[in-house]
Amino acid sequence: MSNAQNINNQEAEFLEKMRHTSAHVLAQAVLKLYPDTKLGIGPAIDDGFYYDFEFQEPITNDVLPKIEAEMKKIIKADLPLTQEFHPRDKVVERFEALEQKYKLDLLESIHDKKISLYITGDSEFTDLCRGPHVESTGQIGAIKLLRIAGAYWKGDENNPMLTRIYGTAFPTQEALDEHLEMLEQAKLRDHRKLGKELNIYLFDDEVGPGLPLWQPNGAIIIEELEKLAKEVERNAGYQQVRTPHVTKENLFLRSGHLPYYADSMYPPMKLDGVNYYVKPMNCPFHHKIYAGQLRSYKDLPIRLSEYGTCYRYEKSGELFGLMRVRSMQMNDAHIYLRRDQFEHEFMGVIDLYMQYFKLFGIDKYLMRLSKHSKEGLGKKYVDNEELWVETENMIKEVMDKAEIPYVEVEDEAAFYGPKIDVQVWSAIGREFTLATNQVDFAVPERFDLTFTNSDGEKETPLCIHRAPLSTHERIIGFLLEHYAGAFPVWLAPLQVKILPITDDHVDYANSIAEKLQSAGVRCEVDSRSEKLGYKIREGEKMKVPYIIVVGDKEVETDTIALRIRGQKEQGLHRIDEFATILEEKIKKRDSDLSIENN
Repeated sequence: MSNAQNINNQEAEFLEKMRHTSAHVLAQAVLKLYPDTKLGIGPAIDDGFYYDFEFQEPITNDVLPKIEAEMKKIIKADLPLTQEFHPRDKVVERFEALEQKYKLDLLESIHDKKISLYITGDSEFTDLCRGPHVESTGQIGAIKLLRIAGAYWKGDENNPMLTRIYGTAFPTQEALDEHLEMLEQAKLRDHRKLGKELNIYLFDDEVGPGLPLWQPNGAIIIEELEKLAKEVERNAGYQQVRTPHVTKENLFLRSGHLPYYADSMYPPMKLDGVNYYVKPMNCPFHHKIYAGQLRSYKDLPIRLSEYGTCYRYEKSGELFGLMRVRSMQMNDAHIYLRRDQFEHEFMGVIDLYMQYFKLFGIDKYLMRLSKHSKEGLGKKYVDNEELWVETENMIKEVMDKAEIPYVEVEDEAAFYGPKIDVQVWSAIGREFTLATNQVDFAVPERFDLTFTNSDGEKETPLCIHRAPLSTHERIIGFLLEHYAGAFPVWLAPLQVKILPITDDHVDYANSIAEKLQSAGVRCEVDSRSEKLGYKIREGEKMKVPYIIVVGDKEVETDTIALRIRGQKEQGLHRIDEFATILEEKIKKRDSDLSIENN
């Protein structure tokens, strides 16, 4: 890894420590102002920190400036933070005396004889915490408390609802101001807001939380993305498969997802004395398809892809628009390969990332090598240290050889192998976890997957799990915010809106629509008896790429008056020429809306 990457890692580590410490400072300030408050947890998160509280009386966002002022006093005092380890029973006694019931609840799942506490200053504040933290509160830069939200204790809707205070912290005021400006832009681009305004998707209580209903506009976007993925994958040698939504329990016992993944799965259905599960992932089914035929080393690699619908029981408190859902359609595929094919196949997946990044105008991204931890072997991860190290080194060698920057992250691998997770940033700098490229050295053996090698012997293939376009849900949520709802023409649900000025022009408008539809353009005629200005504003609000206005002049000259989204220019065009240009733009998935005026 380069020196620059090491520096970035050091900066990221310091930022996380600073934000974690800010959460402690928040809790200390709250206790100073509201002494009877019960404390939950307070971690650092990707863009800041939060702390969960149970207040004796409800609070509102109006009190945040007061709490923030108290935090700044603590930061200015430059209080040291020290870690101490105390016997478990003494720590329990301490929190019992303080009547901190949520800390006692946490201690029930901690069985260490010595418990880690962090003390701020001269015992001004003590919290149950493993760290890490900065050395003193004075090392915290600029802070801002952002909002209040509700959060179930431990994310379980059967537990009490606590008050979660979100905040953020940056080394400098300038960096904080930039982040706050990004947050303001993010509010305007929030995919939940845009999804509703543009009739993309909705949720319904009778259907259930986290189960999106795609409206016609959303279904069109899904179809276009799936068309794109299938086209790219077909050119890369993938074969499409389809698998059922439910399966017997034994399949997931064999794959190892039970019990590793049971908490994230819907409960089983018992039929004919057998437990069936709705699938949370496609891989065991693809393994069965691979195993359905005898394979030779000459057949490999075999690339099986599917847009399969999966179901995961995400906790209610973790659901978030399209970004965390319970029903999802994955851009999934599994590549079965020989070890000598690893570099080519692994980089082939990385190349897919790059192809999509270029298409969607994603300029900033980060590859994260998610590794195992020795402590998790046999519990969280497959118990084979030698294979873990070997596989992680294989990935690093390939990434280093290709000079692709990445950072290493401990204890975030899949249970069956290391992976590359891809972080991307939208046009306004908002970070998303989008794609994954996972190496599986364990599960193929569990399914007795083999191929006959060149010596005539049976050998187990490696398997790469990959999802460059993530899920329909997450990629559409990202693209809504990335484009602010103004999709490029190939992806826009409605590509052209045609507005006749009066009823006398409706027939001409319909003839234009027929020509555009023949060219594969999604268009509609708005023949309502509304004022033209109103219909134009409505089209602009729905972010339609092209609006065509036709009146007497256009009918007489067999032309169209064209309005292009985001551009002031208007001009007359021949409909046949416009249709040809637009058809080509859509075919090439061109993001530029400009049309040469003839």
